[in-house]
Amino acid sequence: MASDLKFLQQLSKQYPTIASAATEIVNLQSILNLPAGTEHFISDVHGEYEQFNHVVRNGSGAIRRKIDEGFGDTLTQKDKRDLATLIYYPEERLSYMTEEEGCIDDDWYKVMLHRLVQVTKRAASKYTRSKVRKALPKDFAYVIEELITEKEEVEDKEGYYNEIIHTIIRIGRAREFIAALARLIQRLVVDHLHIVGDIYDRGPGPHIIMDTLMAHHSVDIQWGNHDISWMGAAAGSAVCIATVLRVCVRYGGLDILEEGYGINLVPLATFALQTYRKDDCSAFGIRSGEGYDSRDMALDMKIHKAITVIQLKLEGQLIKRNPEFGMQDRLLLDRIDREKGSITLDGKEYPLKDCNLPTVDPADPYELTPEEYVVIGKLKQAFLHSEKLQRHVRFLFTKGGLYKVHNGNLLYHGCVPLNEDGSFKKVNLFGKEYAGRALYDALESYARKGYYAVDNREERRRGQDILWYIWAGPGSPVFGKDKMATFESYFIADPEAAKEKKNPYYALYEKEEVLDRILKEFGLEDEGSHIINGHVPVEVKKGDTPLKCGGKLLVIDGGFSRAYQSKTGIAGYTLIANSHGMWLMAHEPFESREAAILKGTDIVSDKLLVEQYARRHLVADTDIGAVLRESIADLEDLLDAYREGVLTEKGA
Repeated sequence: MASDLKFLQQLSKQYPTIASAATEIVNLQSILNLPAGTEHFISDVHGEYEQFNHVVRNGSGAIRRKIDEGFGDTLTQKDKRDLATLIYYPEERLSYMTEEEGCIDDDWYKVMLHRLVQVTKRAASKYTRSKVRKALPKDFAYVIEELITEKEEVEDKEGYYNEIIHTIIRIGRAREFIAALARLIQRLVVDHLHIVGDIYDRGPGPHIIMDTLMAHHSVDIQWGNHDISWMGAAAGSAVCIATVLRVCVRYGGLDILEEGYGINLVPLATFALQTYRKDDCSAFGIRSGEGYDSRDMALDMKIHKAITVIQLKLEGQLIKRNPEFGMQDRLLLDRIDREKGSITLDGKEYPLKDCNLPTVDPADPYELTPEEYVVIGKLKQAFLHSEKLQRHVRFLFTKGGLYKVHNGNLLYHGCVPLNEDGSFKKVNLFGKEYAGRALYDALESYARKGYYAVDNREERRRGQDILWYIWAGPGSPVFGKDKMATFESYFIADPEAAKEKKNPYYALYEKEEVLDRILKEFGLEDEGSHIINGHVPVEVKKGDTPLKCGGKLLVIDGGFSRAYQSKTGIAGYTLIANSHGMWLMAHEPFESREAAILKGTDIVSDKLLVEQYARRHLVADTDIGAVLRESIADLEDLLDAYREGVLTEKGA
């Protein structure tokens, strides 16, 4: 066919001779027979950057396992711990040792460099030389390659390698070389990182986590509901901006906005002080963590109330202009009985904890006051012009999506919305119904339009409304509940009023036929496929387990948020999949980055086998393997074209 010939002509520009095409076939075929790379799955990080960075640096224990495999009983546990700490935090550990011990002697450098080289060799052994070469740090690429490559032609190998290491120490480059080896080991031990949602909210450093992810060599992200609200805010959605602000102030995290992203909050603070100057705003307390300055409490509570009221108004406007969302039950401001100081929900009257609502007009409760319009307008401009926030959100759009099918696994953050009978729930989006995978695809398409559709105002507006719907809508896969009880949690003392009912998915995910239906919907019908799911903390204290339906579904809520750890009993789960099988890692709480550097403390992790493969998985068994086989087939077609005279070699 003409189209096939045109493709081969293009391919021949890259491989102009029989020799070059044949060489590439051999290269690709060799890669297919290498062990599959290690995948690391992390979910629900929630801004806890110290614990997140440690788990990424130690590969959920993968680096310590490399050390154990490489040295066995030849090193003490202390020596292994010290070596691991040096790999996790090379610069920091060396600086601490220098401060404590003064000058580090050459013998220590020699021992550590030999040990690091040995770990590097083991970590690099499952890759081609070409891939390792691409990962090598530029300044030390040649030296590292010499040290980790067996040289058959050298008779005195030990002397050869010792001389290289001696020279590195003698010329004063040992510290930099140790740091380069440590970073290389971290990169080689984990081939690919999956973030299964919720980078943002609660913890103090989501912006630091985003910087870490942007520097990572290979990562994908499945959006969580908390990520989505930030994406909507960066797109300019006023209701998402209010949501992000409310959650930040509630958890004592306004520094994230002011210092992390350069968002000017003075207009909001000024408005809050003026509007609620005589109001103690006691219903709007701050759930502060470590490092919170209690002197900010009174002002933050006023800001908290001001932005909550603005959010409720903006949500009401959005619900009214999108009646197909079916969220009229969330229109609550117009149900308030001012005289009684109460509200009636589902036939029951509840007294309100706070009835001082000076900006809410009973005749038009969802209309912003002129002052509120000014505040939200200034905030919108600040979010749109935060260069760092925009860079981070573009990365989320580029590397992310609502779900991912990868190497026989289906990854998503929340749930696949279901009906009580296990069928896929239909959700109305602008007059058209979607369910199952089609719902995910439609929501993601609209979300991207909400950020990128600059020239079509209506599509951009719809997309931004969908971004908020994904955050809080009853048909949202990443929210997974019947309502977001924001109003009830602030204004009603009775906790029953604020209860949110989970989607039937969470009652049905132990049924094999339900999970098989979901997997089939996303194109996975092979035995051994898994659903990897974040979003819901695993309450180990109550006997809960991350393994659902015999291990067909894995819940890996990382439990990084300290607020959940007393409830769950552990610091959550991560998942490691390598060429031998899949393991869940149950983590104890992380003490601190400082303790890890100074004392060598690590996260204690229990290993739970999910699946051990009957034979070692190769690259040929992965999605990359399928792509490589296609490339080999194309190259073999190119060889045939050369040999049959359809195409002529160039420069042969």
